[in-house]
Order: sequence, then structure tokens, then C-alpha cells
Amino acid sequence: MHGGVTSMDEFLRRFFYSVYLKKQHVHEDNYCKYNNQVLAAFTSSLYMAGLVASPVASPITRNYGRRASIICGGISFFIGAVLNAAAVNLGMLLSGRIMLGVGIGFGNQAVPLYLSEMAPAHLRGCLNMMFQLATTLGIFTANMINYGTSKLHPWGWRLSLGLAAAPAFVMTVGGILLPETPNSLIEQGNKTKGRRVLERIRGTENVDAEFEDMVDASELARSVKHPFRNILKRRNRPQLIMAILMPTFQILTGINIILFYAPVLFQSMGFKRAASLYSSALTGAVLASSTLLSMATVDRWGRRVLLITGGIQMIICQVIVAIILGLKFGSDKELSRGYSIVVVVFICLFVAAFGYSWGPLGWTVPSEIFPLETRSAGQSITVTVNLFFTFAIAQSFLSLLCAMRFGIFLFFSCWIAVMTIFIYLFLPETKGVPIEEMMRLWEKHWFWKKIVSEDQQVKNTNGLNHA
Repeated sequence: MHGGVTSMDEFLRRFFYSVYLKKQHVHEDNYCKYNNQVLAAFTSSLYMAGLVASPVASPITRNYGRRASIICGGISFFIGAVLNAAAVNLGMLLSGRIMLGVGIGFGNQAVPLYLSEMAPAHLRGCLNMMFQLATTLGIFTANMINYGTSKLHPWGWRLSLGLAAAPAFVMTVGGILLPETPNSLIEQGNKTKGRRVLERIRGTENVDAEFEDMVDASELARSVKHPFRNILKRRNRPQLIMAILMPTFQILTGINIILFYAPVLFQSMGFKRAASLYSSALTGAVLASSTLLSMATVDRWGRRVLLITGGIQMIICQVIVAIILGLKFGSDKELSRGYSIVVVVFICLFVAAFGYSWGPLGWTVPSEIFPLETRSAGQSITVTVNLFFTFAIAQSFLSLLCAMRFGIFLFFSCWIAVMTIFIYLFLPETKGVPIEEMMRLWEKHWFWKKIVSEDQQVKNTNGLNHA
């Protein structure tokens, strides 16, 4: 989370001198204060690297196990943090960011899969969301650390960037100590060990049905030599569409912008420097607590209810923020105190809505709908799409803000309207459905059944001819 560091003067003076100078001339246009492509490239280089790393992680996750990818991710993240903390020039800073990105590519590819496969079906949504919860707690901690380190001159930013080595260390050690998932062990041909792990994590020896499902799934998976080619087949069409659209929509809610640039956004609105770090701490806390709410309700109310409600709440908040900014906040004006508070409240409500809907579910839904044979490929598509859009938005946001001004909130609220309708029409409810039985959901769905069942009929006739 580098929104905090990029508003620290020592950091800007050292690496982005032009932004530092521009920031000193605050009389300039409010919406355009930080618009600098090199600074945006620093933020975005991370996603670019993650984007490249994720497809590379897919075969590793598949052939060497989920743990292997988790360990690789931890190690490269650690190296990145060390490089960043010790950076003496822009080159070192960027290479550190790139190593962090590789770590993220590997981690996001392997961790959700690991969680989905270890979890029993009735708790899968909740456990999967722990991934999102950990992310939000990480953001919150990062904001708190930035708040603390911004007071330490002149090396506060080094500490802030270097502390990223701590979670990297935990991730690496965790990867070494944790057992491999039964699905992955079976897929690698290690059935007895897979069965032992399954009995251990389910706490009972009575796992025959689940074990059989896994063995069947892995035999099917082993017969698939090219998971990426297979994912393009017609019967995998609904999952492929979800794997692309869910992460796309997740980014198009506009959340990244609000979180990344919360300090910058609040500073532009005329909050003082410390206040802007407070406000990002506040949004971080809201995000973490609303994720807890969705962990409590996701396996009871289901995925659809949360996604649709969250969408509606987000639209309302964005429209209100846009109206206030449009009427009260021009290129030279600062928001009055009262209006600033209102904006912060609605931004928090927006973040809360995201935290219980698209935040966790944008990752949960794609990670649970794929059959084993395409699961690691599917996850990699989800991660790649997510990082690609995060990259595109991070790179263009400052220019968009400068050009569209308050309209940027309306731009995102239109997208949220589109995605809410999409979920209502096209996403079947997946709560409590065992991963191995997901295919049946698409066969029963009013729209997808036409696409999936045509493929089934072709298959059945071929099967009959062979019989």
C-alpha cells in the first residue's frame, strides 16, 4: 500500500522531485495536484509484475503444489521489501516494486486456491473471505504504519517500505510448515498422503465420499494436458466469463482509487496532512470490519444477496459524493468543514458496502466455481485480469481525475449499476454447493443451460456411439 509513502515529502523530494515541487505550489488545480506519469508508474509497476508472474505461477501451483507457489511468493516479496527499504535511486526502487509484484502474483494465485481446497463446503465462503480480511487488515496496518513513520524524518519512508518484509517472512514460513492440500497431493499422484491430510483437516476418518470426488476430479484433471486450452471449451464458458468479469467489475467499482489515493484525495479536498492519513486509517478500519460482516453472513444469506445489496449502496454513495463535489468544490475552492465530513461519511459507507460485497466475493466466487482440471488456470485468469485492471486504473486515475473531476464518481457508479444487473441475471447462488458439484448449477441456470447443455448433448451422443 504505497498511497501513504507517496505523500511523504522526503520520499517525493528524493525520487520524484517534480511532484515535490508541484505539491509546494498548492494554488494549482485541486484535481490535478499529483498528476505525474512517473509517480503513477511507480505505483503501477507492482501490478505489471504481478500480471506477468501469475501465469508463470499457474503451472508451478499445478505441478508442484499450492505450497510451492506460496513459498516462492514469500521469498520474492521479502527481497522486494529489502530492496525498497535500501533504495538509493529510482532503479533500485522500481526493481524492489517489481519483486513485490512477483510475490503478489504468486500469492494471489495460490492462497485462494489453498483456502478453497482446505475448507469444508459449508464454511468455504467464510474461510475464503479470510483472504480478503487479511488483505484489508494489511491495508489498515499499512495506513497506521505510514501514519507513524511520516513523523520520523528523514528516513520514515524507508521503515515504512521495509516493514513489508515481516508479512513476507510469515508467508514463507507458513508455506513451509503447512500441509499441502489433499486435492493437490492426489493430483500429483500421492493418494495415501492426500487421504491422510483430508482426514486430519476434517477431523474424522469418515471422508470416503469427499475423497472419491477428489480422486475422480484429479483423474479428469490429469487427462487434461492443457488447462488453458480446456478452459476455452464451451462447457467452461460460464466460469470463464465469471473469471474475467468478476475481477473486472471488482476494480470498476472504483474502490482501488478510493483506497490508494485516500490520503491524496483527502488532501486535495483541503484536509491537512495528518488528517488525510487519519482518514485513510478510517477507511481501512471500515473495510476490515465490513469484511467481518460478510464472513458472518455469506454462507447463510448467500453470495447474490450481498453482491446486489452492496452494489445498490455503492451507487447511492458515489452519486451523493459526486453531487457535493460538483456543487461545492471547484478547481480553486476548498470544501467547508461540514461538507468534508459528509464526503468522508459517504466514502466510508461506500467502502463498507464494498467490504461486504464485491471486495471478498470478487475473489471468492471465481475461486470456487472451477472444476479441478481448470482450477489453477482459472484462478490465474482471475488474478491476471484483476491486476491488469488495477494497473490500468492506477496508471490513468490521476489523469482521469484531472480531466473528469467529480464526474469520475459518476463514471464508476454507472459501472456498478451494470454489474449489479449482471449479477442479478447471470450468477447462480453457490452457497453450500460442494466444489465438485458446481457444474450442475450452470446446467440448471435459465441462461447458461442453453450454452452448457448443448455441449452436454454433443458429449452424450458421442458417448452413446462409443458404448
